[in-house]
Amino acid sequence: MKNKKEIPAGLMLKGRLKRFGVTFYPKQGQTIMRPSKSKQPRRNGRGIFVSRQKTRHATALWQMLTYCHPMFSGGKSAYHRFLSLAHSLPPVFIPCKGKLTGASLLMPDMPVSEGTLLPVKQWLGEVAGTAALVTNLKADSLLAREKLMLYTVVQQVEGGCPRARMRADEVERNRFVEVDGCLALVDAVFADEMKGWALVRVDGERCSTQNLVTRCRYYEQYTTEEALLAAAATYGGLT
Repeated sequence: MKNKKEIPAGLMLKGRLKRFGVTFYPKQGQTIMRPSKSKQPRRNGRGIFVSRQKTRHATALWQMLTYCHPMFSGGKSAYHRFLSLAHSLPPVFIPCKGKLTGASLLMPDMPVSEGTLLPVKQWLGEVAGTAALVTNLKADSLLAREKLMLYTVVQQVEGGCPRARMRADEVERNRFVEVDGCLALVDAVFADEMKGWALVRVDGERCSTQNLVTRCRYYEQYTTEEALLAAAATYGGLT
């Protein structure tokens, strides 16, 4: 005769009775009941709030960067790797509602690519009195098949909401000027204080690791203590 499966005495419950707002779960042989929703307020300490704001802004920047077919190595995906790198940027504080929702801000050192090719050291300067993007690249150091992609970020204000619009364009080598044996792009546009740039080396699926250079300081108004408190207030304040 087959042994019958033993049925534990009493009623065993595990799950949630949504109608009554309670949850049951087993613990050490007993069935425990607790409210489905915690009455504790959502934690919003200063450190937690700053971290959340960094993540929120990095996500907004990524949405703009996707128009450039971003290249980032490492991490679970290009998106996650970008979020990790962008977390090193200074925090900017944006309200959770209102016209600033979804704002993205042009910031110095924003990452635009990560890869295994040697990075290009670059900075904004002048050549013969004209603004320029100056690099340490030497013409004979580039492979014939390499492309040079210029990432351009423009800080716009659309309906009262700042947006960092981005694009990437291949730069023909004849556009460069040699300065002390190194390549530079010379154009008055590089004096624009609402734009930023990064020159990226690309060879197939490989690229160089580059961050933006910019004269833009528009973002600074969103980094102040006043901006932090104003943004936090829209989340219920700091706790």
